[in-house]
Amino acid sequence: MLVENNDILRRIRYTFDFSDSKMIAVFSMADQEVTREQISDWLKKEEDPAYKKFSDTRLAVFLNGLINDKRGKREGAQPLPETRLNNNLIFNKLKIALNLKAEDILAILTLAEFPIGKHELSAFFRKEGHKHYRECKDQVLRNFLKGLQLKYRPDPQ
Repeated sequence: MLVENNDILRRIRYTFDFSDSKMIAVFSMADQEVTREQISDWLKKEEDPAYKKFSDTRLAVFLNGLINDKRGKREGAQPLPETRLNNNLIFNKLKIALNLKAEDILAILTLAEFPIGKHELSAFFRKEGHKHYRECKDQVLRNFLKGLQLKYRPDPQ
């Protein structure tokens, strides 16, 4: 099962308990205007007729907005959103937004009962083409998102 962009958006919203207004604000932190209706359609399940696919570019904008929201907006021009995302980029943007160090990420993955080694983790954040670069598989990203949920929203309701 692939980690879908819509699912990532749903999980981040749930983990941090973001309201529609907060979601709109996160997009605007990356200079993107979205409507409550768009957010609602992106958050729907695939079976819903009103469901709209959440593109890589939109997810990149949202993650850039999350970085700006959590870390403060950089001076000058904002980075252009990527048109193609992969799990490594998504993982890296979440790491930056939440200001996580390797030990923090390893602890989060352990919370999700998915421990990995520090060297394996660092390989996900290397540049593609680097001899130690490793593709971040869906299972790793899914467990990281699950660990974030356990860390930031530990009591399921």
